[in-house]
Amino acid sequence: MNLLLGATTQQRLGVAFVVLLVLGWAIFLVYSLKRSGEAPGDEMITAPNRRPYFDDEALEGPRLERAQIWAVITLFITVLGLFVYWLDEPSRQAGAVVGFDKRAAHRGLVLFQPATSAIPEGNIGHFGCGECHGSVGQGGVVEYSITDDLGRSRPVKWSAPSLDDVLLRFDEDEVRQTITYGRANTPMPPWGVEGGGPMNTQQVDDLIEYIKEIQLTPAEAKERSVKMAADGKFDPNDGQKLFENYCARCHTKGWSFGEPETPGGGALGPNLTGRSTIGQFPDIDQHLELVSEGSQFKRPYGTRGEGSGRMPGFGLMLTEQQIRAIVEYERSL
Repeated sequence: MNLLLGATTQQRLGVAFVVLLVLGWAIFLVYSLKRSGEAPGDEMITAPNRRPYFDDEALEGPRLERAQIWAVITLFITVLGLFVYWLDEPSRQAGAVVGFDKRAAHRGLVLFQPATSAIPEGNIGHFGCGECHGSVGQGGVVEYSITDDLGRSRPVKWSAPSLDDVLLRFDEDEVRQTITYGRANTPMPPWGVEGGGPMNTQQVDDLIEYIKEIQLTPAEAKERSVKMAADGKFDPNDGQKLFENYCARCHTKGWSFGEPETPGGGALGPNLTGRSTIGQFPDIDQHLELVSEGSQFKRPYGTRGEGSGRMPGFGLMLTEQQIRAIVEYERSL
């Protein structure tokens, strides 16, 4: 019953047709068996090939006309059926695409779950993305070991970024690149086979479909930025606080594990101190554009800058006023 409820319209029609066909054959067999109750030898008289048939006048008159009428009726039904099927074809194809994406997103959900998840799915494994990035991609904290300049390692609690807004910061190809090859010197390992990880291309695609499904809208992301400010008891347009929440992960060494060093001093991203951003962006509008749209691979920006694709854009997550506050703070460092 669950399979029938989840079937498409075409599948339901197919099942109905098969049921009617089987019922028709059953009725025909019952009717034939009832007619066959004749005494032995009667078939010499009652056999169809020994019975008198229609004469020419009846055969080529009313009987022929009935056959022609039924032929026209069945032709009309066939033509109308093809037309009705054609009317539904565009929506059927669109529904097939949606269904394909929904099934892929569900497989991605299963992959996203930790190994202890109660979500069963045959032999599809759980890769545990939610253990670091939160159960629904809201961000989280993970244990990690860092190594200092003398080669000594120690455990820290690493703040993993949220994924429910990652496609507001990066495009799909950039997210795929990060999943496949990971981020060196962070808890994010390579997951794709090309990067040395366990996921094949289909699994990476399924995971991205799930990430697309949990994405916040730009309005929701901007509302969350205001709520974060309220929870942190600071002005939602405070450039320094916005920088700490959205930019310091890459531009301040130690921020990710709660031991920030010089604000804007550089880490994964470049050093922003010494008023270097003013030299890179003499025109503040170019600076605003980069923070809003992010960098694109090999695309120039500012003064002799060349994009790597690693710089996210925050235009869909923050208001223009908030982006300007961040830029003014960066230009003051």
